Amino acid sequence: MRYEIIGKNGFTPTDAIKAYVEKKLNKVVQIFDAKLIEQVRVVLRVYKEYSKVEVTIPAPYIILRSEVRDADMYAAIDKSVDKLSQQIRKHKSKIRHHFENRGQSPVFTPEFDLEAMDKEVRARQLVKSKKFAIQPMSVDNAIAQMELSGHDFFIFLDEKNHHPQIVYRREDGDYAVIETTPELYK
Repeated sequence: MRYEIIGKNGFTPTDAIKAYVEKKLNKVVQIFDAKLIEQVRVVLRVYKEYSKVEVTIPAPYIILRSEVRDADMYAAIDKSVDKLSQQIRKHKSKIRHHFENRGQSPVFTPEFDLEAMDKEVRARQLVKSKKFAIQPMSVDNAIAQMELSGHDFFIFLDEKNHHPQIVYRREDGDYAVIETTPELYK
């Protein structure tokens, strides 16, 4: 397995950053059988206000990917590893269930200790719940409501078909809409 650590946006990763990335990602990669992971791709970018870390690990049955922004490059690397660890925990039980009748899972190493990883990564918790009535409106009105609320997304009913939709602000500053249809639920 090899690490491909790339700097973009005029940034060249130092040897110290490369070593830090490899050390942190080794904890994630060691979970898998070493011969199953051929490459780990890490893209590091530095902007005026933040650093961005993108990690992609093509593994069997899953592609692990994280994209994290933080003012500090090292903190962004740590958060990226946390995000990947959460993805692994989420998918590990699915993979184990799929292979339970075939013996040991060929994806994870036998010495992988999920509990130890849980201690290293803080479990995410639901900390807030909101209820509100969604109103029929146009996409333009939903964008205006989203901007007034200060959120990055807004849920509304499409004024034409009364299906729930979500308008959200993309990373590039533009807007996008997620449309729902009853056919998806059948």
